[in-house]
Amino acid sequence: MTVGRGRTLLLLALLVALASLPLWAPRFWIYIGTQALIFAIFAMSLDLLLGYAGLASFGHAAFYGVGAYACGLLALRHVDALIPLLLIGALASAAVAVPIGALSLRATGIYFLMLTLAFAQILWGLAVNWTSLTRGTDGLIGVPRPALPGAGALGFTLNERGPFFILCLAVAVLVFLLLEALTRSPFGRTLEGIRENERRMRALGFPTFRYRLAVFVVGGAIAGLAGSLAAMSNGFATPDLLYWTVSGLVLVAVVVGGSRSLVGPVLGAFLVLIAQLGLSTFVDRWELVLGALFIAFVLFLPRGLVGLVRRA
Repeated sequence: MTVGRGRTLLLLALLVALASLPLWAPRFWIYIGTQALIFAIFAMSLDLLLGYAGLASFGHAAFYGVGAYACGLLALRHVDALIPLLLIGALASAAVAVPIGALSLRATGIYFLMLTLAFAQILWGLAVNWTSLTRGTDGLIGVPRPALPGAGALGFTLNERGPFFILCLAVAVLVFLLLEALTRSPFGRTLEGIRENERRMRALGFPTFRYRLAVFVVGGAIAGLAGSLAAMSNGFATPDLLYWTVSGLVLVAVVVGGSRSLVGPVLGAFLVLIAQLGLSTFVDRWELVLGALFIAFVLFLPRGLVGLVRRA
């Protein structure tokens, strides 16, 4: 069996297993699966920056939170159409990513990482203090889930956990296919060249800054899409979604799963979310254990879970 065929069969098996979850799993695990799918979309958006473009952002939660707030604000104004609510989160985050990227991408390495962190903390401060819009630390409470055209005639709504889980799975699959096509396109190959040797790509005539800004905006838009789903799923949008710990958690998911592979962030998102749930239940200082797990992966499994699968 070739590697490509084995990868396809593995993805199909994972997809079938996830699609069958609402048929047999308790409601609690359907909820956990929904959160993991949303987090997987968020992790894939960061892997596009980190794995393929070599941009180690530590403020990616900014776009996740902006998407959640944009979706929540529109939903609370009695807009219940699914597509507009998803699009508003992606477009709002993309709009925010343009100036942040234009300024942050003028730096490299640790300086780029710190700039993205600083911008994310600025947005977190705005979310806390702009009470007339964001309602401060309380956040937007009571965000309703959208209506799905024709769902009522079929006897289900997105307020039920099973249908909403299937919606998140469908969006995750579409995002995966979109990013797979993007990374395999000439645009994606150019990003890899810039990651490996930006000076040489610039000498060949490629406008490297524009490419890096474009991928930064695309990653921000997909993170905003995940934020929209998070607001719909949880029914709220709070400043915690923009905080640096969320950026750190999704970075752990990408590294644990394996960067430069869109499957890796998906696996890492599920592992990190389930580990967080289990550790927080039994261990008070679960962050320390999760940090130790992250360090172990960096030292002993630098290619993450995907590296283990490939080796097997």
